[in-house]
Amino acid sequence: MRQWLKNILFCEIMRKARGEKLLNRRLRILVDTNVAYTFLSEREDPFFTEIFEIMRLCALGKIDGYLALHSLSSIWYISRKLDDKERRKMLLRLCNILTVVGASHNEVVDAVKDANFKDFEDCLQNKCAKESVCDYIVTVNLKDFVNSEVTAIAPDELLKIIYGK
Repeated sequence: MRQWLKNILFCEIMRKARGEKLLNRRLRILVDTNVAYTFLSEREDPFFTEIFEIMRLCALGKIDGYLALHSLSSIWYISRKLDDKERRKMLLRLCNILTVVGASHNEVVDAVKDANFKDFEDCLQNKCAKESVCDYIVTVNLKDFVNSEVTAIAPDELLKIIYGK
């Protein structure tokens, strides 16, 4: 069994031992590209612990996690210094935890026309989250989603909702 999966299972056992409860209703979240990349690369980030916990909950099926299709190509490009075999391994790891989703032609056309988003990629994230009926877009760049149709939330705030703290 892979070490990261062992860590996830160990964390779940410890949570149960402490009597921590999750929400009764499963949340649907879209994981922003930067959040997914932070998880995969284990790069230094103030939200790394929270990001890891969110991905753990997705892996365990406690929340429904989604990833926009175009995030895969963005991560492929961002990680271009790694060899192809390692990059494919990274993307498969994500695909084993999150469900990859897209947006309809009409939503993409709306995104192209939407001048309220400064970053087109973020607008596409919004459209993918909307099409997937997500409750939240998990991001560390909240300012980029001010005009989003789906509420953007920081990783720590999502965990507060999940654990009721």
